[in-house]
Amino acid sequence: MCACAELPGGVGSGRLQPVKFASPALLVHLIPVMQNGLAVSVLDLVGMRAGETAGSAMARSVDLARNVERWGYTRYWLAEHHSISGLACSATPVLIGHVAAATTSIRVGSGGVMLPNHAPLVVAEQFGTLDALYPGRIDLGLGRAPGSDSQTMRALRRSLGQTGEEFPELLDELRSYLGPEKSGQIVKAIPGQGSNVPITLLGSSDFSARLAAKLGLPFAFAAHFAPELLQAASRLYREEFRPSERLRNPYLMVAVQVIASETDAEARRLFTTPQQRFLRLIRNQPVELLPPVDSLEPIWSDWERAAVESRLGAAIVGSEATVKAGLEKLISETGADEVIVVTDTYEHEDRLQSYRRVAAVAAQIELKVTANIGG
Repeated sequence: MCACAELPGGVGSGRLQPVKFASPALLVHLIPVMQNGLAVSVLDLVGMRAGETAGSAMARSVDLARNVERWGYTRYWLAEHHSISGLACSATPVLIGHVAAATTSIRVGSGGVMLPNHAPLVVAEQFGTLDALYPGRIDLGLGRAPGSDSQTMRALRRSLGQTGEEFPELLDELRSYLGPEKSGQIVKAIPGQGSNVPITLLGSSDFSARLAAKLGLPFAFAAHFAPELLQAASRLYREEFRPSERLRNPYLMVAVQVIASETDAEARRLFTTPQQRFLRLIRNQPVELLPPVDSLEPIWSDWERAAVESRLGAAIVGSEATVKAGLEKLISETGADEVIVVTDTYEHEDRLQSYRRVAAVAAQIELKVTANIGG
């Protein structure tokens, strides 16, 4: 990697600017720096339809990745969830490798690996291997939640006594395996040591926001399922951010549910698919993708409706004009540098068209350049 690199990704063409780094050895996080247009990315949970094979759902993910790469999306992230019927994203590093192999330039990563579920050395080796196979294209997004229930936590060999408070220690260990080898270091990640795979902290509260700010790392807020603390965490991250050798200014990503269609009414109808997923989640039922319905009133109770709407309160749903207004409002309220788009529809073509429309909208949104990356 040369010391002056043009960063991959970003919606639209001709807007990327060369970014100079103090040292190529310390280049760890490729952030799109654009004159115009909002950087948008994808978070994929690899949702399955009832009776569908995991392989079929994964094939749709690959097709989506190829298309959003063509439409200028910055990165394609895959989630980690275990023992949840309807989601085929339990082996996140394997999926990352599969998607990276099927694409050529888009960054591919985790959104995210739940670090307390894994030994930091294993994570470093996995992502070091991915980086060796797809150099300069791999992201490592990290979360501290279990991504599963207590029984699954046991099966993952995770202690039920863990509270998430041990996350900073686990993160420090992981970074020691991805950073330069230290004098006297006995345990090494091979491959992985010295790879400096870019790390982003994920969260839905102020815990990871504060930690990302302290360490000078990018932060991604999970407003696609827990929007309540979005503005508070965003403000805290920016106010407490400490420049690091990796990142001179804060870099905030916000994951949000988005569905764009020809009309507001059609988009709202398509949105009943993710609404039904969250309804089934709170009912402790499988969360396969279900066809959209004209109305959910016969399906949910008042308290269930309130619960689902609370989880999806940050969703942006409508025509291109409505989605553009929603994205501009989100950026104005949070100062987001990048939006991670979560779109789940029953029909694959509706999902593709939504992401295509969002790409077109994002290219029209004017942003100030806020990302400065240091060596």
